[in-house]
Amino acid sequence: MQLAEIEARSRLTAHDHAILCTTHPERGIDALPVCFAVDGDFVGVPIDLVKPKVATRLQRERNLESDPRATLLVEHWDRNDWSQLWWVRAELRSVDGTARQTAALSDRLAERYVQYREQPFARVLVLEIVGVSGWAASPT
Repeated sequence: MQLAEIEARSRLTAHDHAILCTTHPERGIDALPVCFAVDGDFVGVPIDLVKPKVATRLQRERNLESDPRATLLVEHWDRNDWSQLWWVRAELRSVDGTARQTAALSDRLAERYVQYREQPFARVLVLEIVGVSGWAASPT
């Protein structure tokens, strides 16, 4: 059954990880797991200094520079009880976040993830939610 937007947004906000999909100019869809935070109509995806990286300017950023559209997919899977299956897809657009938006998203990330308590971010990508849809196997 299709989720109402308010329920889809609630599940999106409550979930702690997702798959971020951006578009690579040559390869097409780039999908990777991310942590994130939601503040109103904006999603923050950290570029952190915690996990090892080859560089701090990541492919997802280059992808968003050439095509600002992105999708964030969260889902719940229960292999034994398919009545509990659900997913939410947020259609996003990369924006130049204001200092206030970036600070609010950084604060939310620090609240959600112990590893981010000290806000060890090179940057926080700011993406505006332009649409949300979802599906659930049951209404609860």
